[in-house]
Amino acid sequence: MPQISSNLKKYSEDTIKVLKGLEPVKQRPGMYTLTDSPLHIVQEVIDNSSDEVLAGFCDRIELTLHQDGSVSVEDNGRGIPIGEHPEEKVPVIELVFTRLHAGGKFNKANGGAYAFSGGLHGVGVSVTNALSTRLEVTVWRDGLESTIAFKDGFVCESLSSVKSPRPKRQTGTRVRCWPDPKYFSSSNIPKDNLIHLLRSKAVLLPGCTVVYREEATGLEQIWLYKGGLKEYLVDQIENEFIATPFEAEGFATEDDENFSEGEGASWVLAWTEEGPLKQESFVNLIPTSSGGTHVAGLKDGIFQAVKTYMESHGLGTKGVKLTSEDVFARANFILNAKVLDPQFQGQVKDRLISREALRLISTFVRTQMEFWLNIHGEDSKKLIDAFIKQAQARQHSAQKVERKKGSSVAVLPGKLTDCTSGDIARNELFLVEGDSAGGSAKKGRDKDYQAILPLRGKILNSWEENPDQVLRSQEIHDISVAIGVDPHKTGEIADLSGLRYGKICIMADADVDGSHIEVLLLTLFYRHFSYLIEKGHIFVAMPPLFKVTVGKIGKKKERRIYCLNDEELSSTIEKLKKEKLKEEQIEISRFKGLGEMDWQELRETSLDPETRRLLPVKVGEPGIPLTDKAMNILMSREKANDRKMWIERHGDMFEPDI
Repeated sequence: MPQISSNLKKYSEDTIKVLKGLEPVKQRPGMYTLTDSPLHIVQEVIDNSSDEVLAGFCDRIELTLHQDGSVSVEDNGRGIPIGEHPEEKVPVIELVFTRLHAGGKFNKANGGAYAFSGGLHGVGVSVTNALSTRLEVTVWRDGLESTIAFKDGFVCESLSSVKSPRPKRQTGTRVRCWPDPKYFSSSNIPKDNLIHLLRSKAVLLPGCTVVYREEATGLEQIWLYKGGLKEYLVDQIENEFIATPFEAEGFATEDDENFSEGEGASWVLAWTEEGPLKQESFVNLIPTSSGGTHVAGLKDGIFQAVKTYMESHGLGTKGVKLTSEDVFARANFILNAKVLDPQFQGQVKDRLISREALRLISTFVRTQMEFWLNIHGEDSKKLIDAFIKQAQARQHSAQKVERKKGSSVAVLPGKLTDCTSGDIARNELFLVEGDSAGGSAKKGRDKDYQAILPLRGKILNSWEENPDQVLRSQEIHDISVAIGVDPHKTGEIADLSGLRYGKICIMADADVDGSHIEVLLLTLFYRHFSYLIEKGHIFVAMPPLFKVTVGKIGKKKERRIYCLNDEELSSTIEKLKKEKLKEEQIEISRFKGLGEMDWQELRETSLDPETRRLLPVKVGEPGIPLTDKAMNILMSREKANDRKMWIERHGDMFEPDI
């Protein structure tokens, strides 16, 4: 170990750095946006204009790619407020572009500015400003034309206003930004993706004119759709449909006891036998490329309707068990959901995680799909035949795999509660901390494809064990036998022919002891089963630490909100306060462990693929010197002093990337 200078050893009060304003974005831009190109920070501006359309105050959005590399987005909405904020004592327009947690979308109560908008993360255009060398804003509002400019995220030209040359009724906002190339892998905005984004906005906002211009080429494209989602989907699919596309919508009314007025979705689905699939989903006009709970609701509603229709008409085939995957294997769809308070996974908002959205969308879709199936008899039969054919192909493929894995002579651990499916790509094994949690997991799992292996206490620290000796530990032996793979050296290409589960999930308590168990299991897999990590088979479940219960209010039923950590809890409480809820209406519970959750809670938060948080485990390259050296410092029994020194130097900077 090299000698460390006295300066580096220093660890005192003045070594702690506090990031203020937009500095966190500049330090770690990847936490707030996509850094492959500036497209996402431009999208943040477009989304603000789209929210004005959604709120009913805008019907035109214009985007221009300027010759100097800047991008401007202009709308004819209400215009960003320019007056002084009553609490912060600075112009509101300045707050919007310089504070991470400021905006009109937080106020959902008492007729807030945006009933439906693209989320409450509170970053938005402030991230656009932080990652731009310059940003200019022009607002037409109250008969004034107001301008403000920023350089590297800071105000460089203070807010100034003059009498507007436009008529007073012609309000709006124009934002022009110059993305800073140093924050992005490529400074070029992918034009095809940008055009697709703008066109999709026009489709989702019937009656809104969307304009795209390029100064350098003189190109101008204008979209104005008065049709629907069906027109958009049909235009982009070349292959023949199995049946007539299914287009419908459903939204909650004022007297709905389960959902807020206006919540719901519009959608269109079309099934094809071959060719690439077109699947797009949106939440309050925000494209969700990774899907989420609203897509899960669409799938659940369609599947439940198909299942009910088949049962009532006796259309099942003996020996064939239909799954949701069979129904959606060849489905093309466009889904546009409206959710009052959307919660996204990460700042890029590409995946919705609002659990209520699943039930919301499923409820409306199921009713509409059942009606459609019953009035389209011939189309319904064609679809059912296609679904059954898909299920038969899946089962046939799974049977081949089942025979392959059944050749093993190993006796499975007695405490393993196995699944019934032979589809290894679909099967999941959960390594659960403790028998108590194991009992809840067994009850909450889907026994068709989810298996449970409870672990008693903390397993052996296997970092310094040889592969041929590590199986002396009974717990590690049981894990190896259960997954069907033998221990092997780091970086070695192992034999996975006996693998029994496509996903091996570590599920421990959300506390210090649970984290210790996670570390020991991750050490085991990195050191002795690294090929499983390399092939993407290892995952970590993220159970919540808190549950916030909101009592029944008027027609609104009781709500349960799960929070991963203290940060999410604080954000949730702040949001509920803005809804004018009283303290006695909010109950906060802290889970001491997985065993304290009932089986329904454990299923909803950690087991259900559509509502859980499950993170894949990745490493740069197993076996590379730097990774091994870091793991050696952290896990070796002989490196206690080095470990202490590392924690003192870097502990406050470390963020695990799981």
